[in-house]
Amino acid sequence: MRISEILQKDGITFSLEVFPPKTSDKYTEIAAAAKKIAALRPDFMSVTYGAGGGTGDFTAGIAEEIQRQFSVPTLAHLTCVSSSRDHVHRMLETYREKGIENILALRGDVPADGKISTDYRYAVELIREIREQGDFCLGGACYPEGHIECAHKREDLIHLKEKVDAGLDFITTQMFFNNDVFYNFLYRAREAGIMIPVVAGIMPITNPKQLSRSVAMSGTDVPQRFRAIVDFFGSSAPAMKQAGIVYATEQIIDLIANGIRHIHVYTMNKPDVAAGIMQNLSEIL
Repeated sequence: MRISEILQKDGITFSLEVFPPKTSDKYTEIAAAAKKIAALRPDFMSVTYGAGGGTGDFTAGIAEEIQRQFSVPTLAHLTCVSSSRDHVHRMLETYREKGIENILALRGDVPADGKISTDYRYAVELIREIREQGDFCLGGACYPEGHIECAHKREDLIHLKEKVDAGLDFITTQMFFNNDVFYNFLYRAREAGIMIPVVAGIMPITNPKQLSRSVAMSGTDVPQRFRAIVDFFGSSAPAMKQAGIVYATEQIIDLIANGIRHIHVYTMNKPDVAAGIMQNLSEIL
């Protein structure tokens, strides 16, 4: 089923993200975790894609297994910053063969070795090419606090509008910990003429290292309230996990209470965290 159709339904949509292994020896373990998450029956699941396409076949394999075994629609990521045009076309054909009709089209992170593609520089180029190559439902990424490489939010919004005009059906946000940031972004996006569905991306932080890593990669602002939670509970793994689940749950409840209908949770392949949030929202969802 196409994600665009799911997002048009009445009520709240709740989706979950998993990531594939970096090496084949971890495939069975990570696929098992992904299946436990799929057993929670979210409205759809997204499966990420490693830098340089190194995990592309794993992405396709896990996405196909989830759809076949659990009838949960999947959204397979595809990045282009270090991929050749031939590689992108091969992945599109692989997704097509496996019955995957939803793609999240991304630039991707620049690899540590700095090697980037000469075929693509920006996500908008990938979006246009996929639109030309096949009838996929296309999602893209957006950044409520502005992309870390953009000097101004206005510039980032211009680039987002270019991606939307190139053929996106919906966009999903980078993580944020302050809902006011999201509400402000949504207002600015609508003012800029971006009218497609916006899915709010929530990252449950369950250990202090995860917070430091996430902030370093995305530049996301962390409210003092959440910093206090990490400082107080961070030394106890069980307590921090519970506090992280509660904080993410409270964010989601506030979003829904303010009319936001589409929620996406970055699970970090943790079935217990995903299950904890869904249990907290059982009557709401």
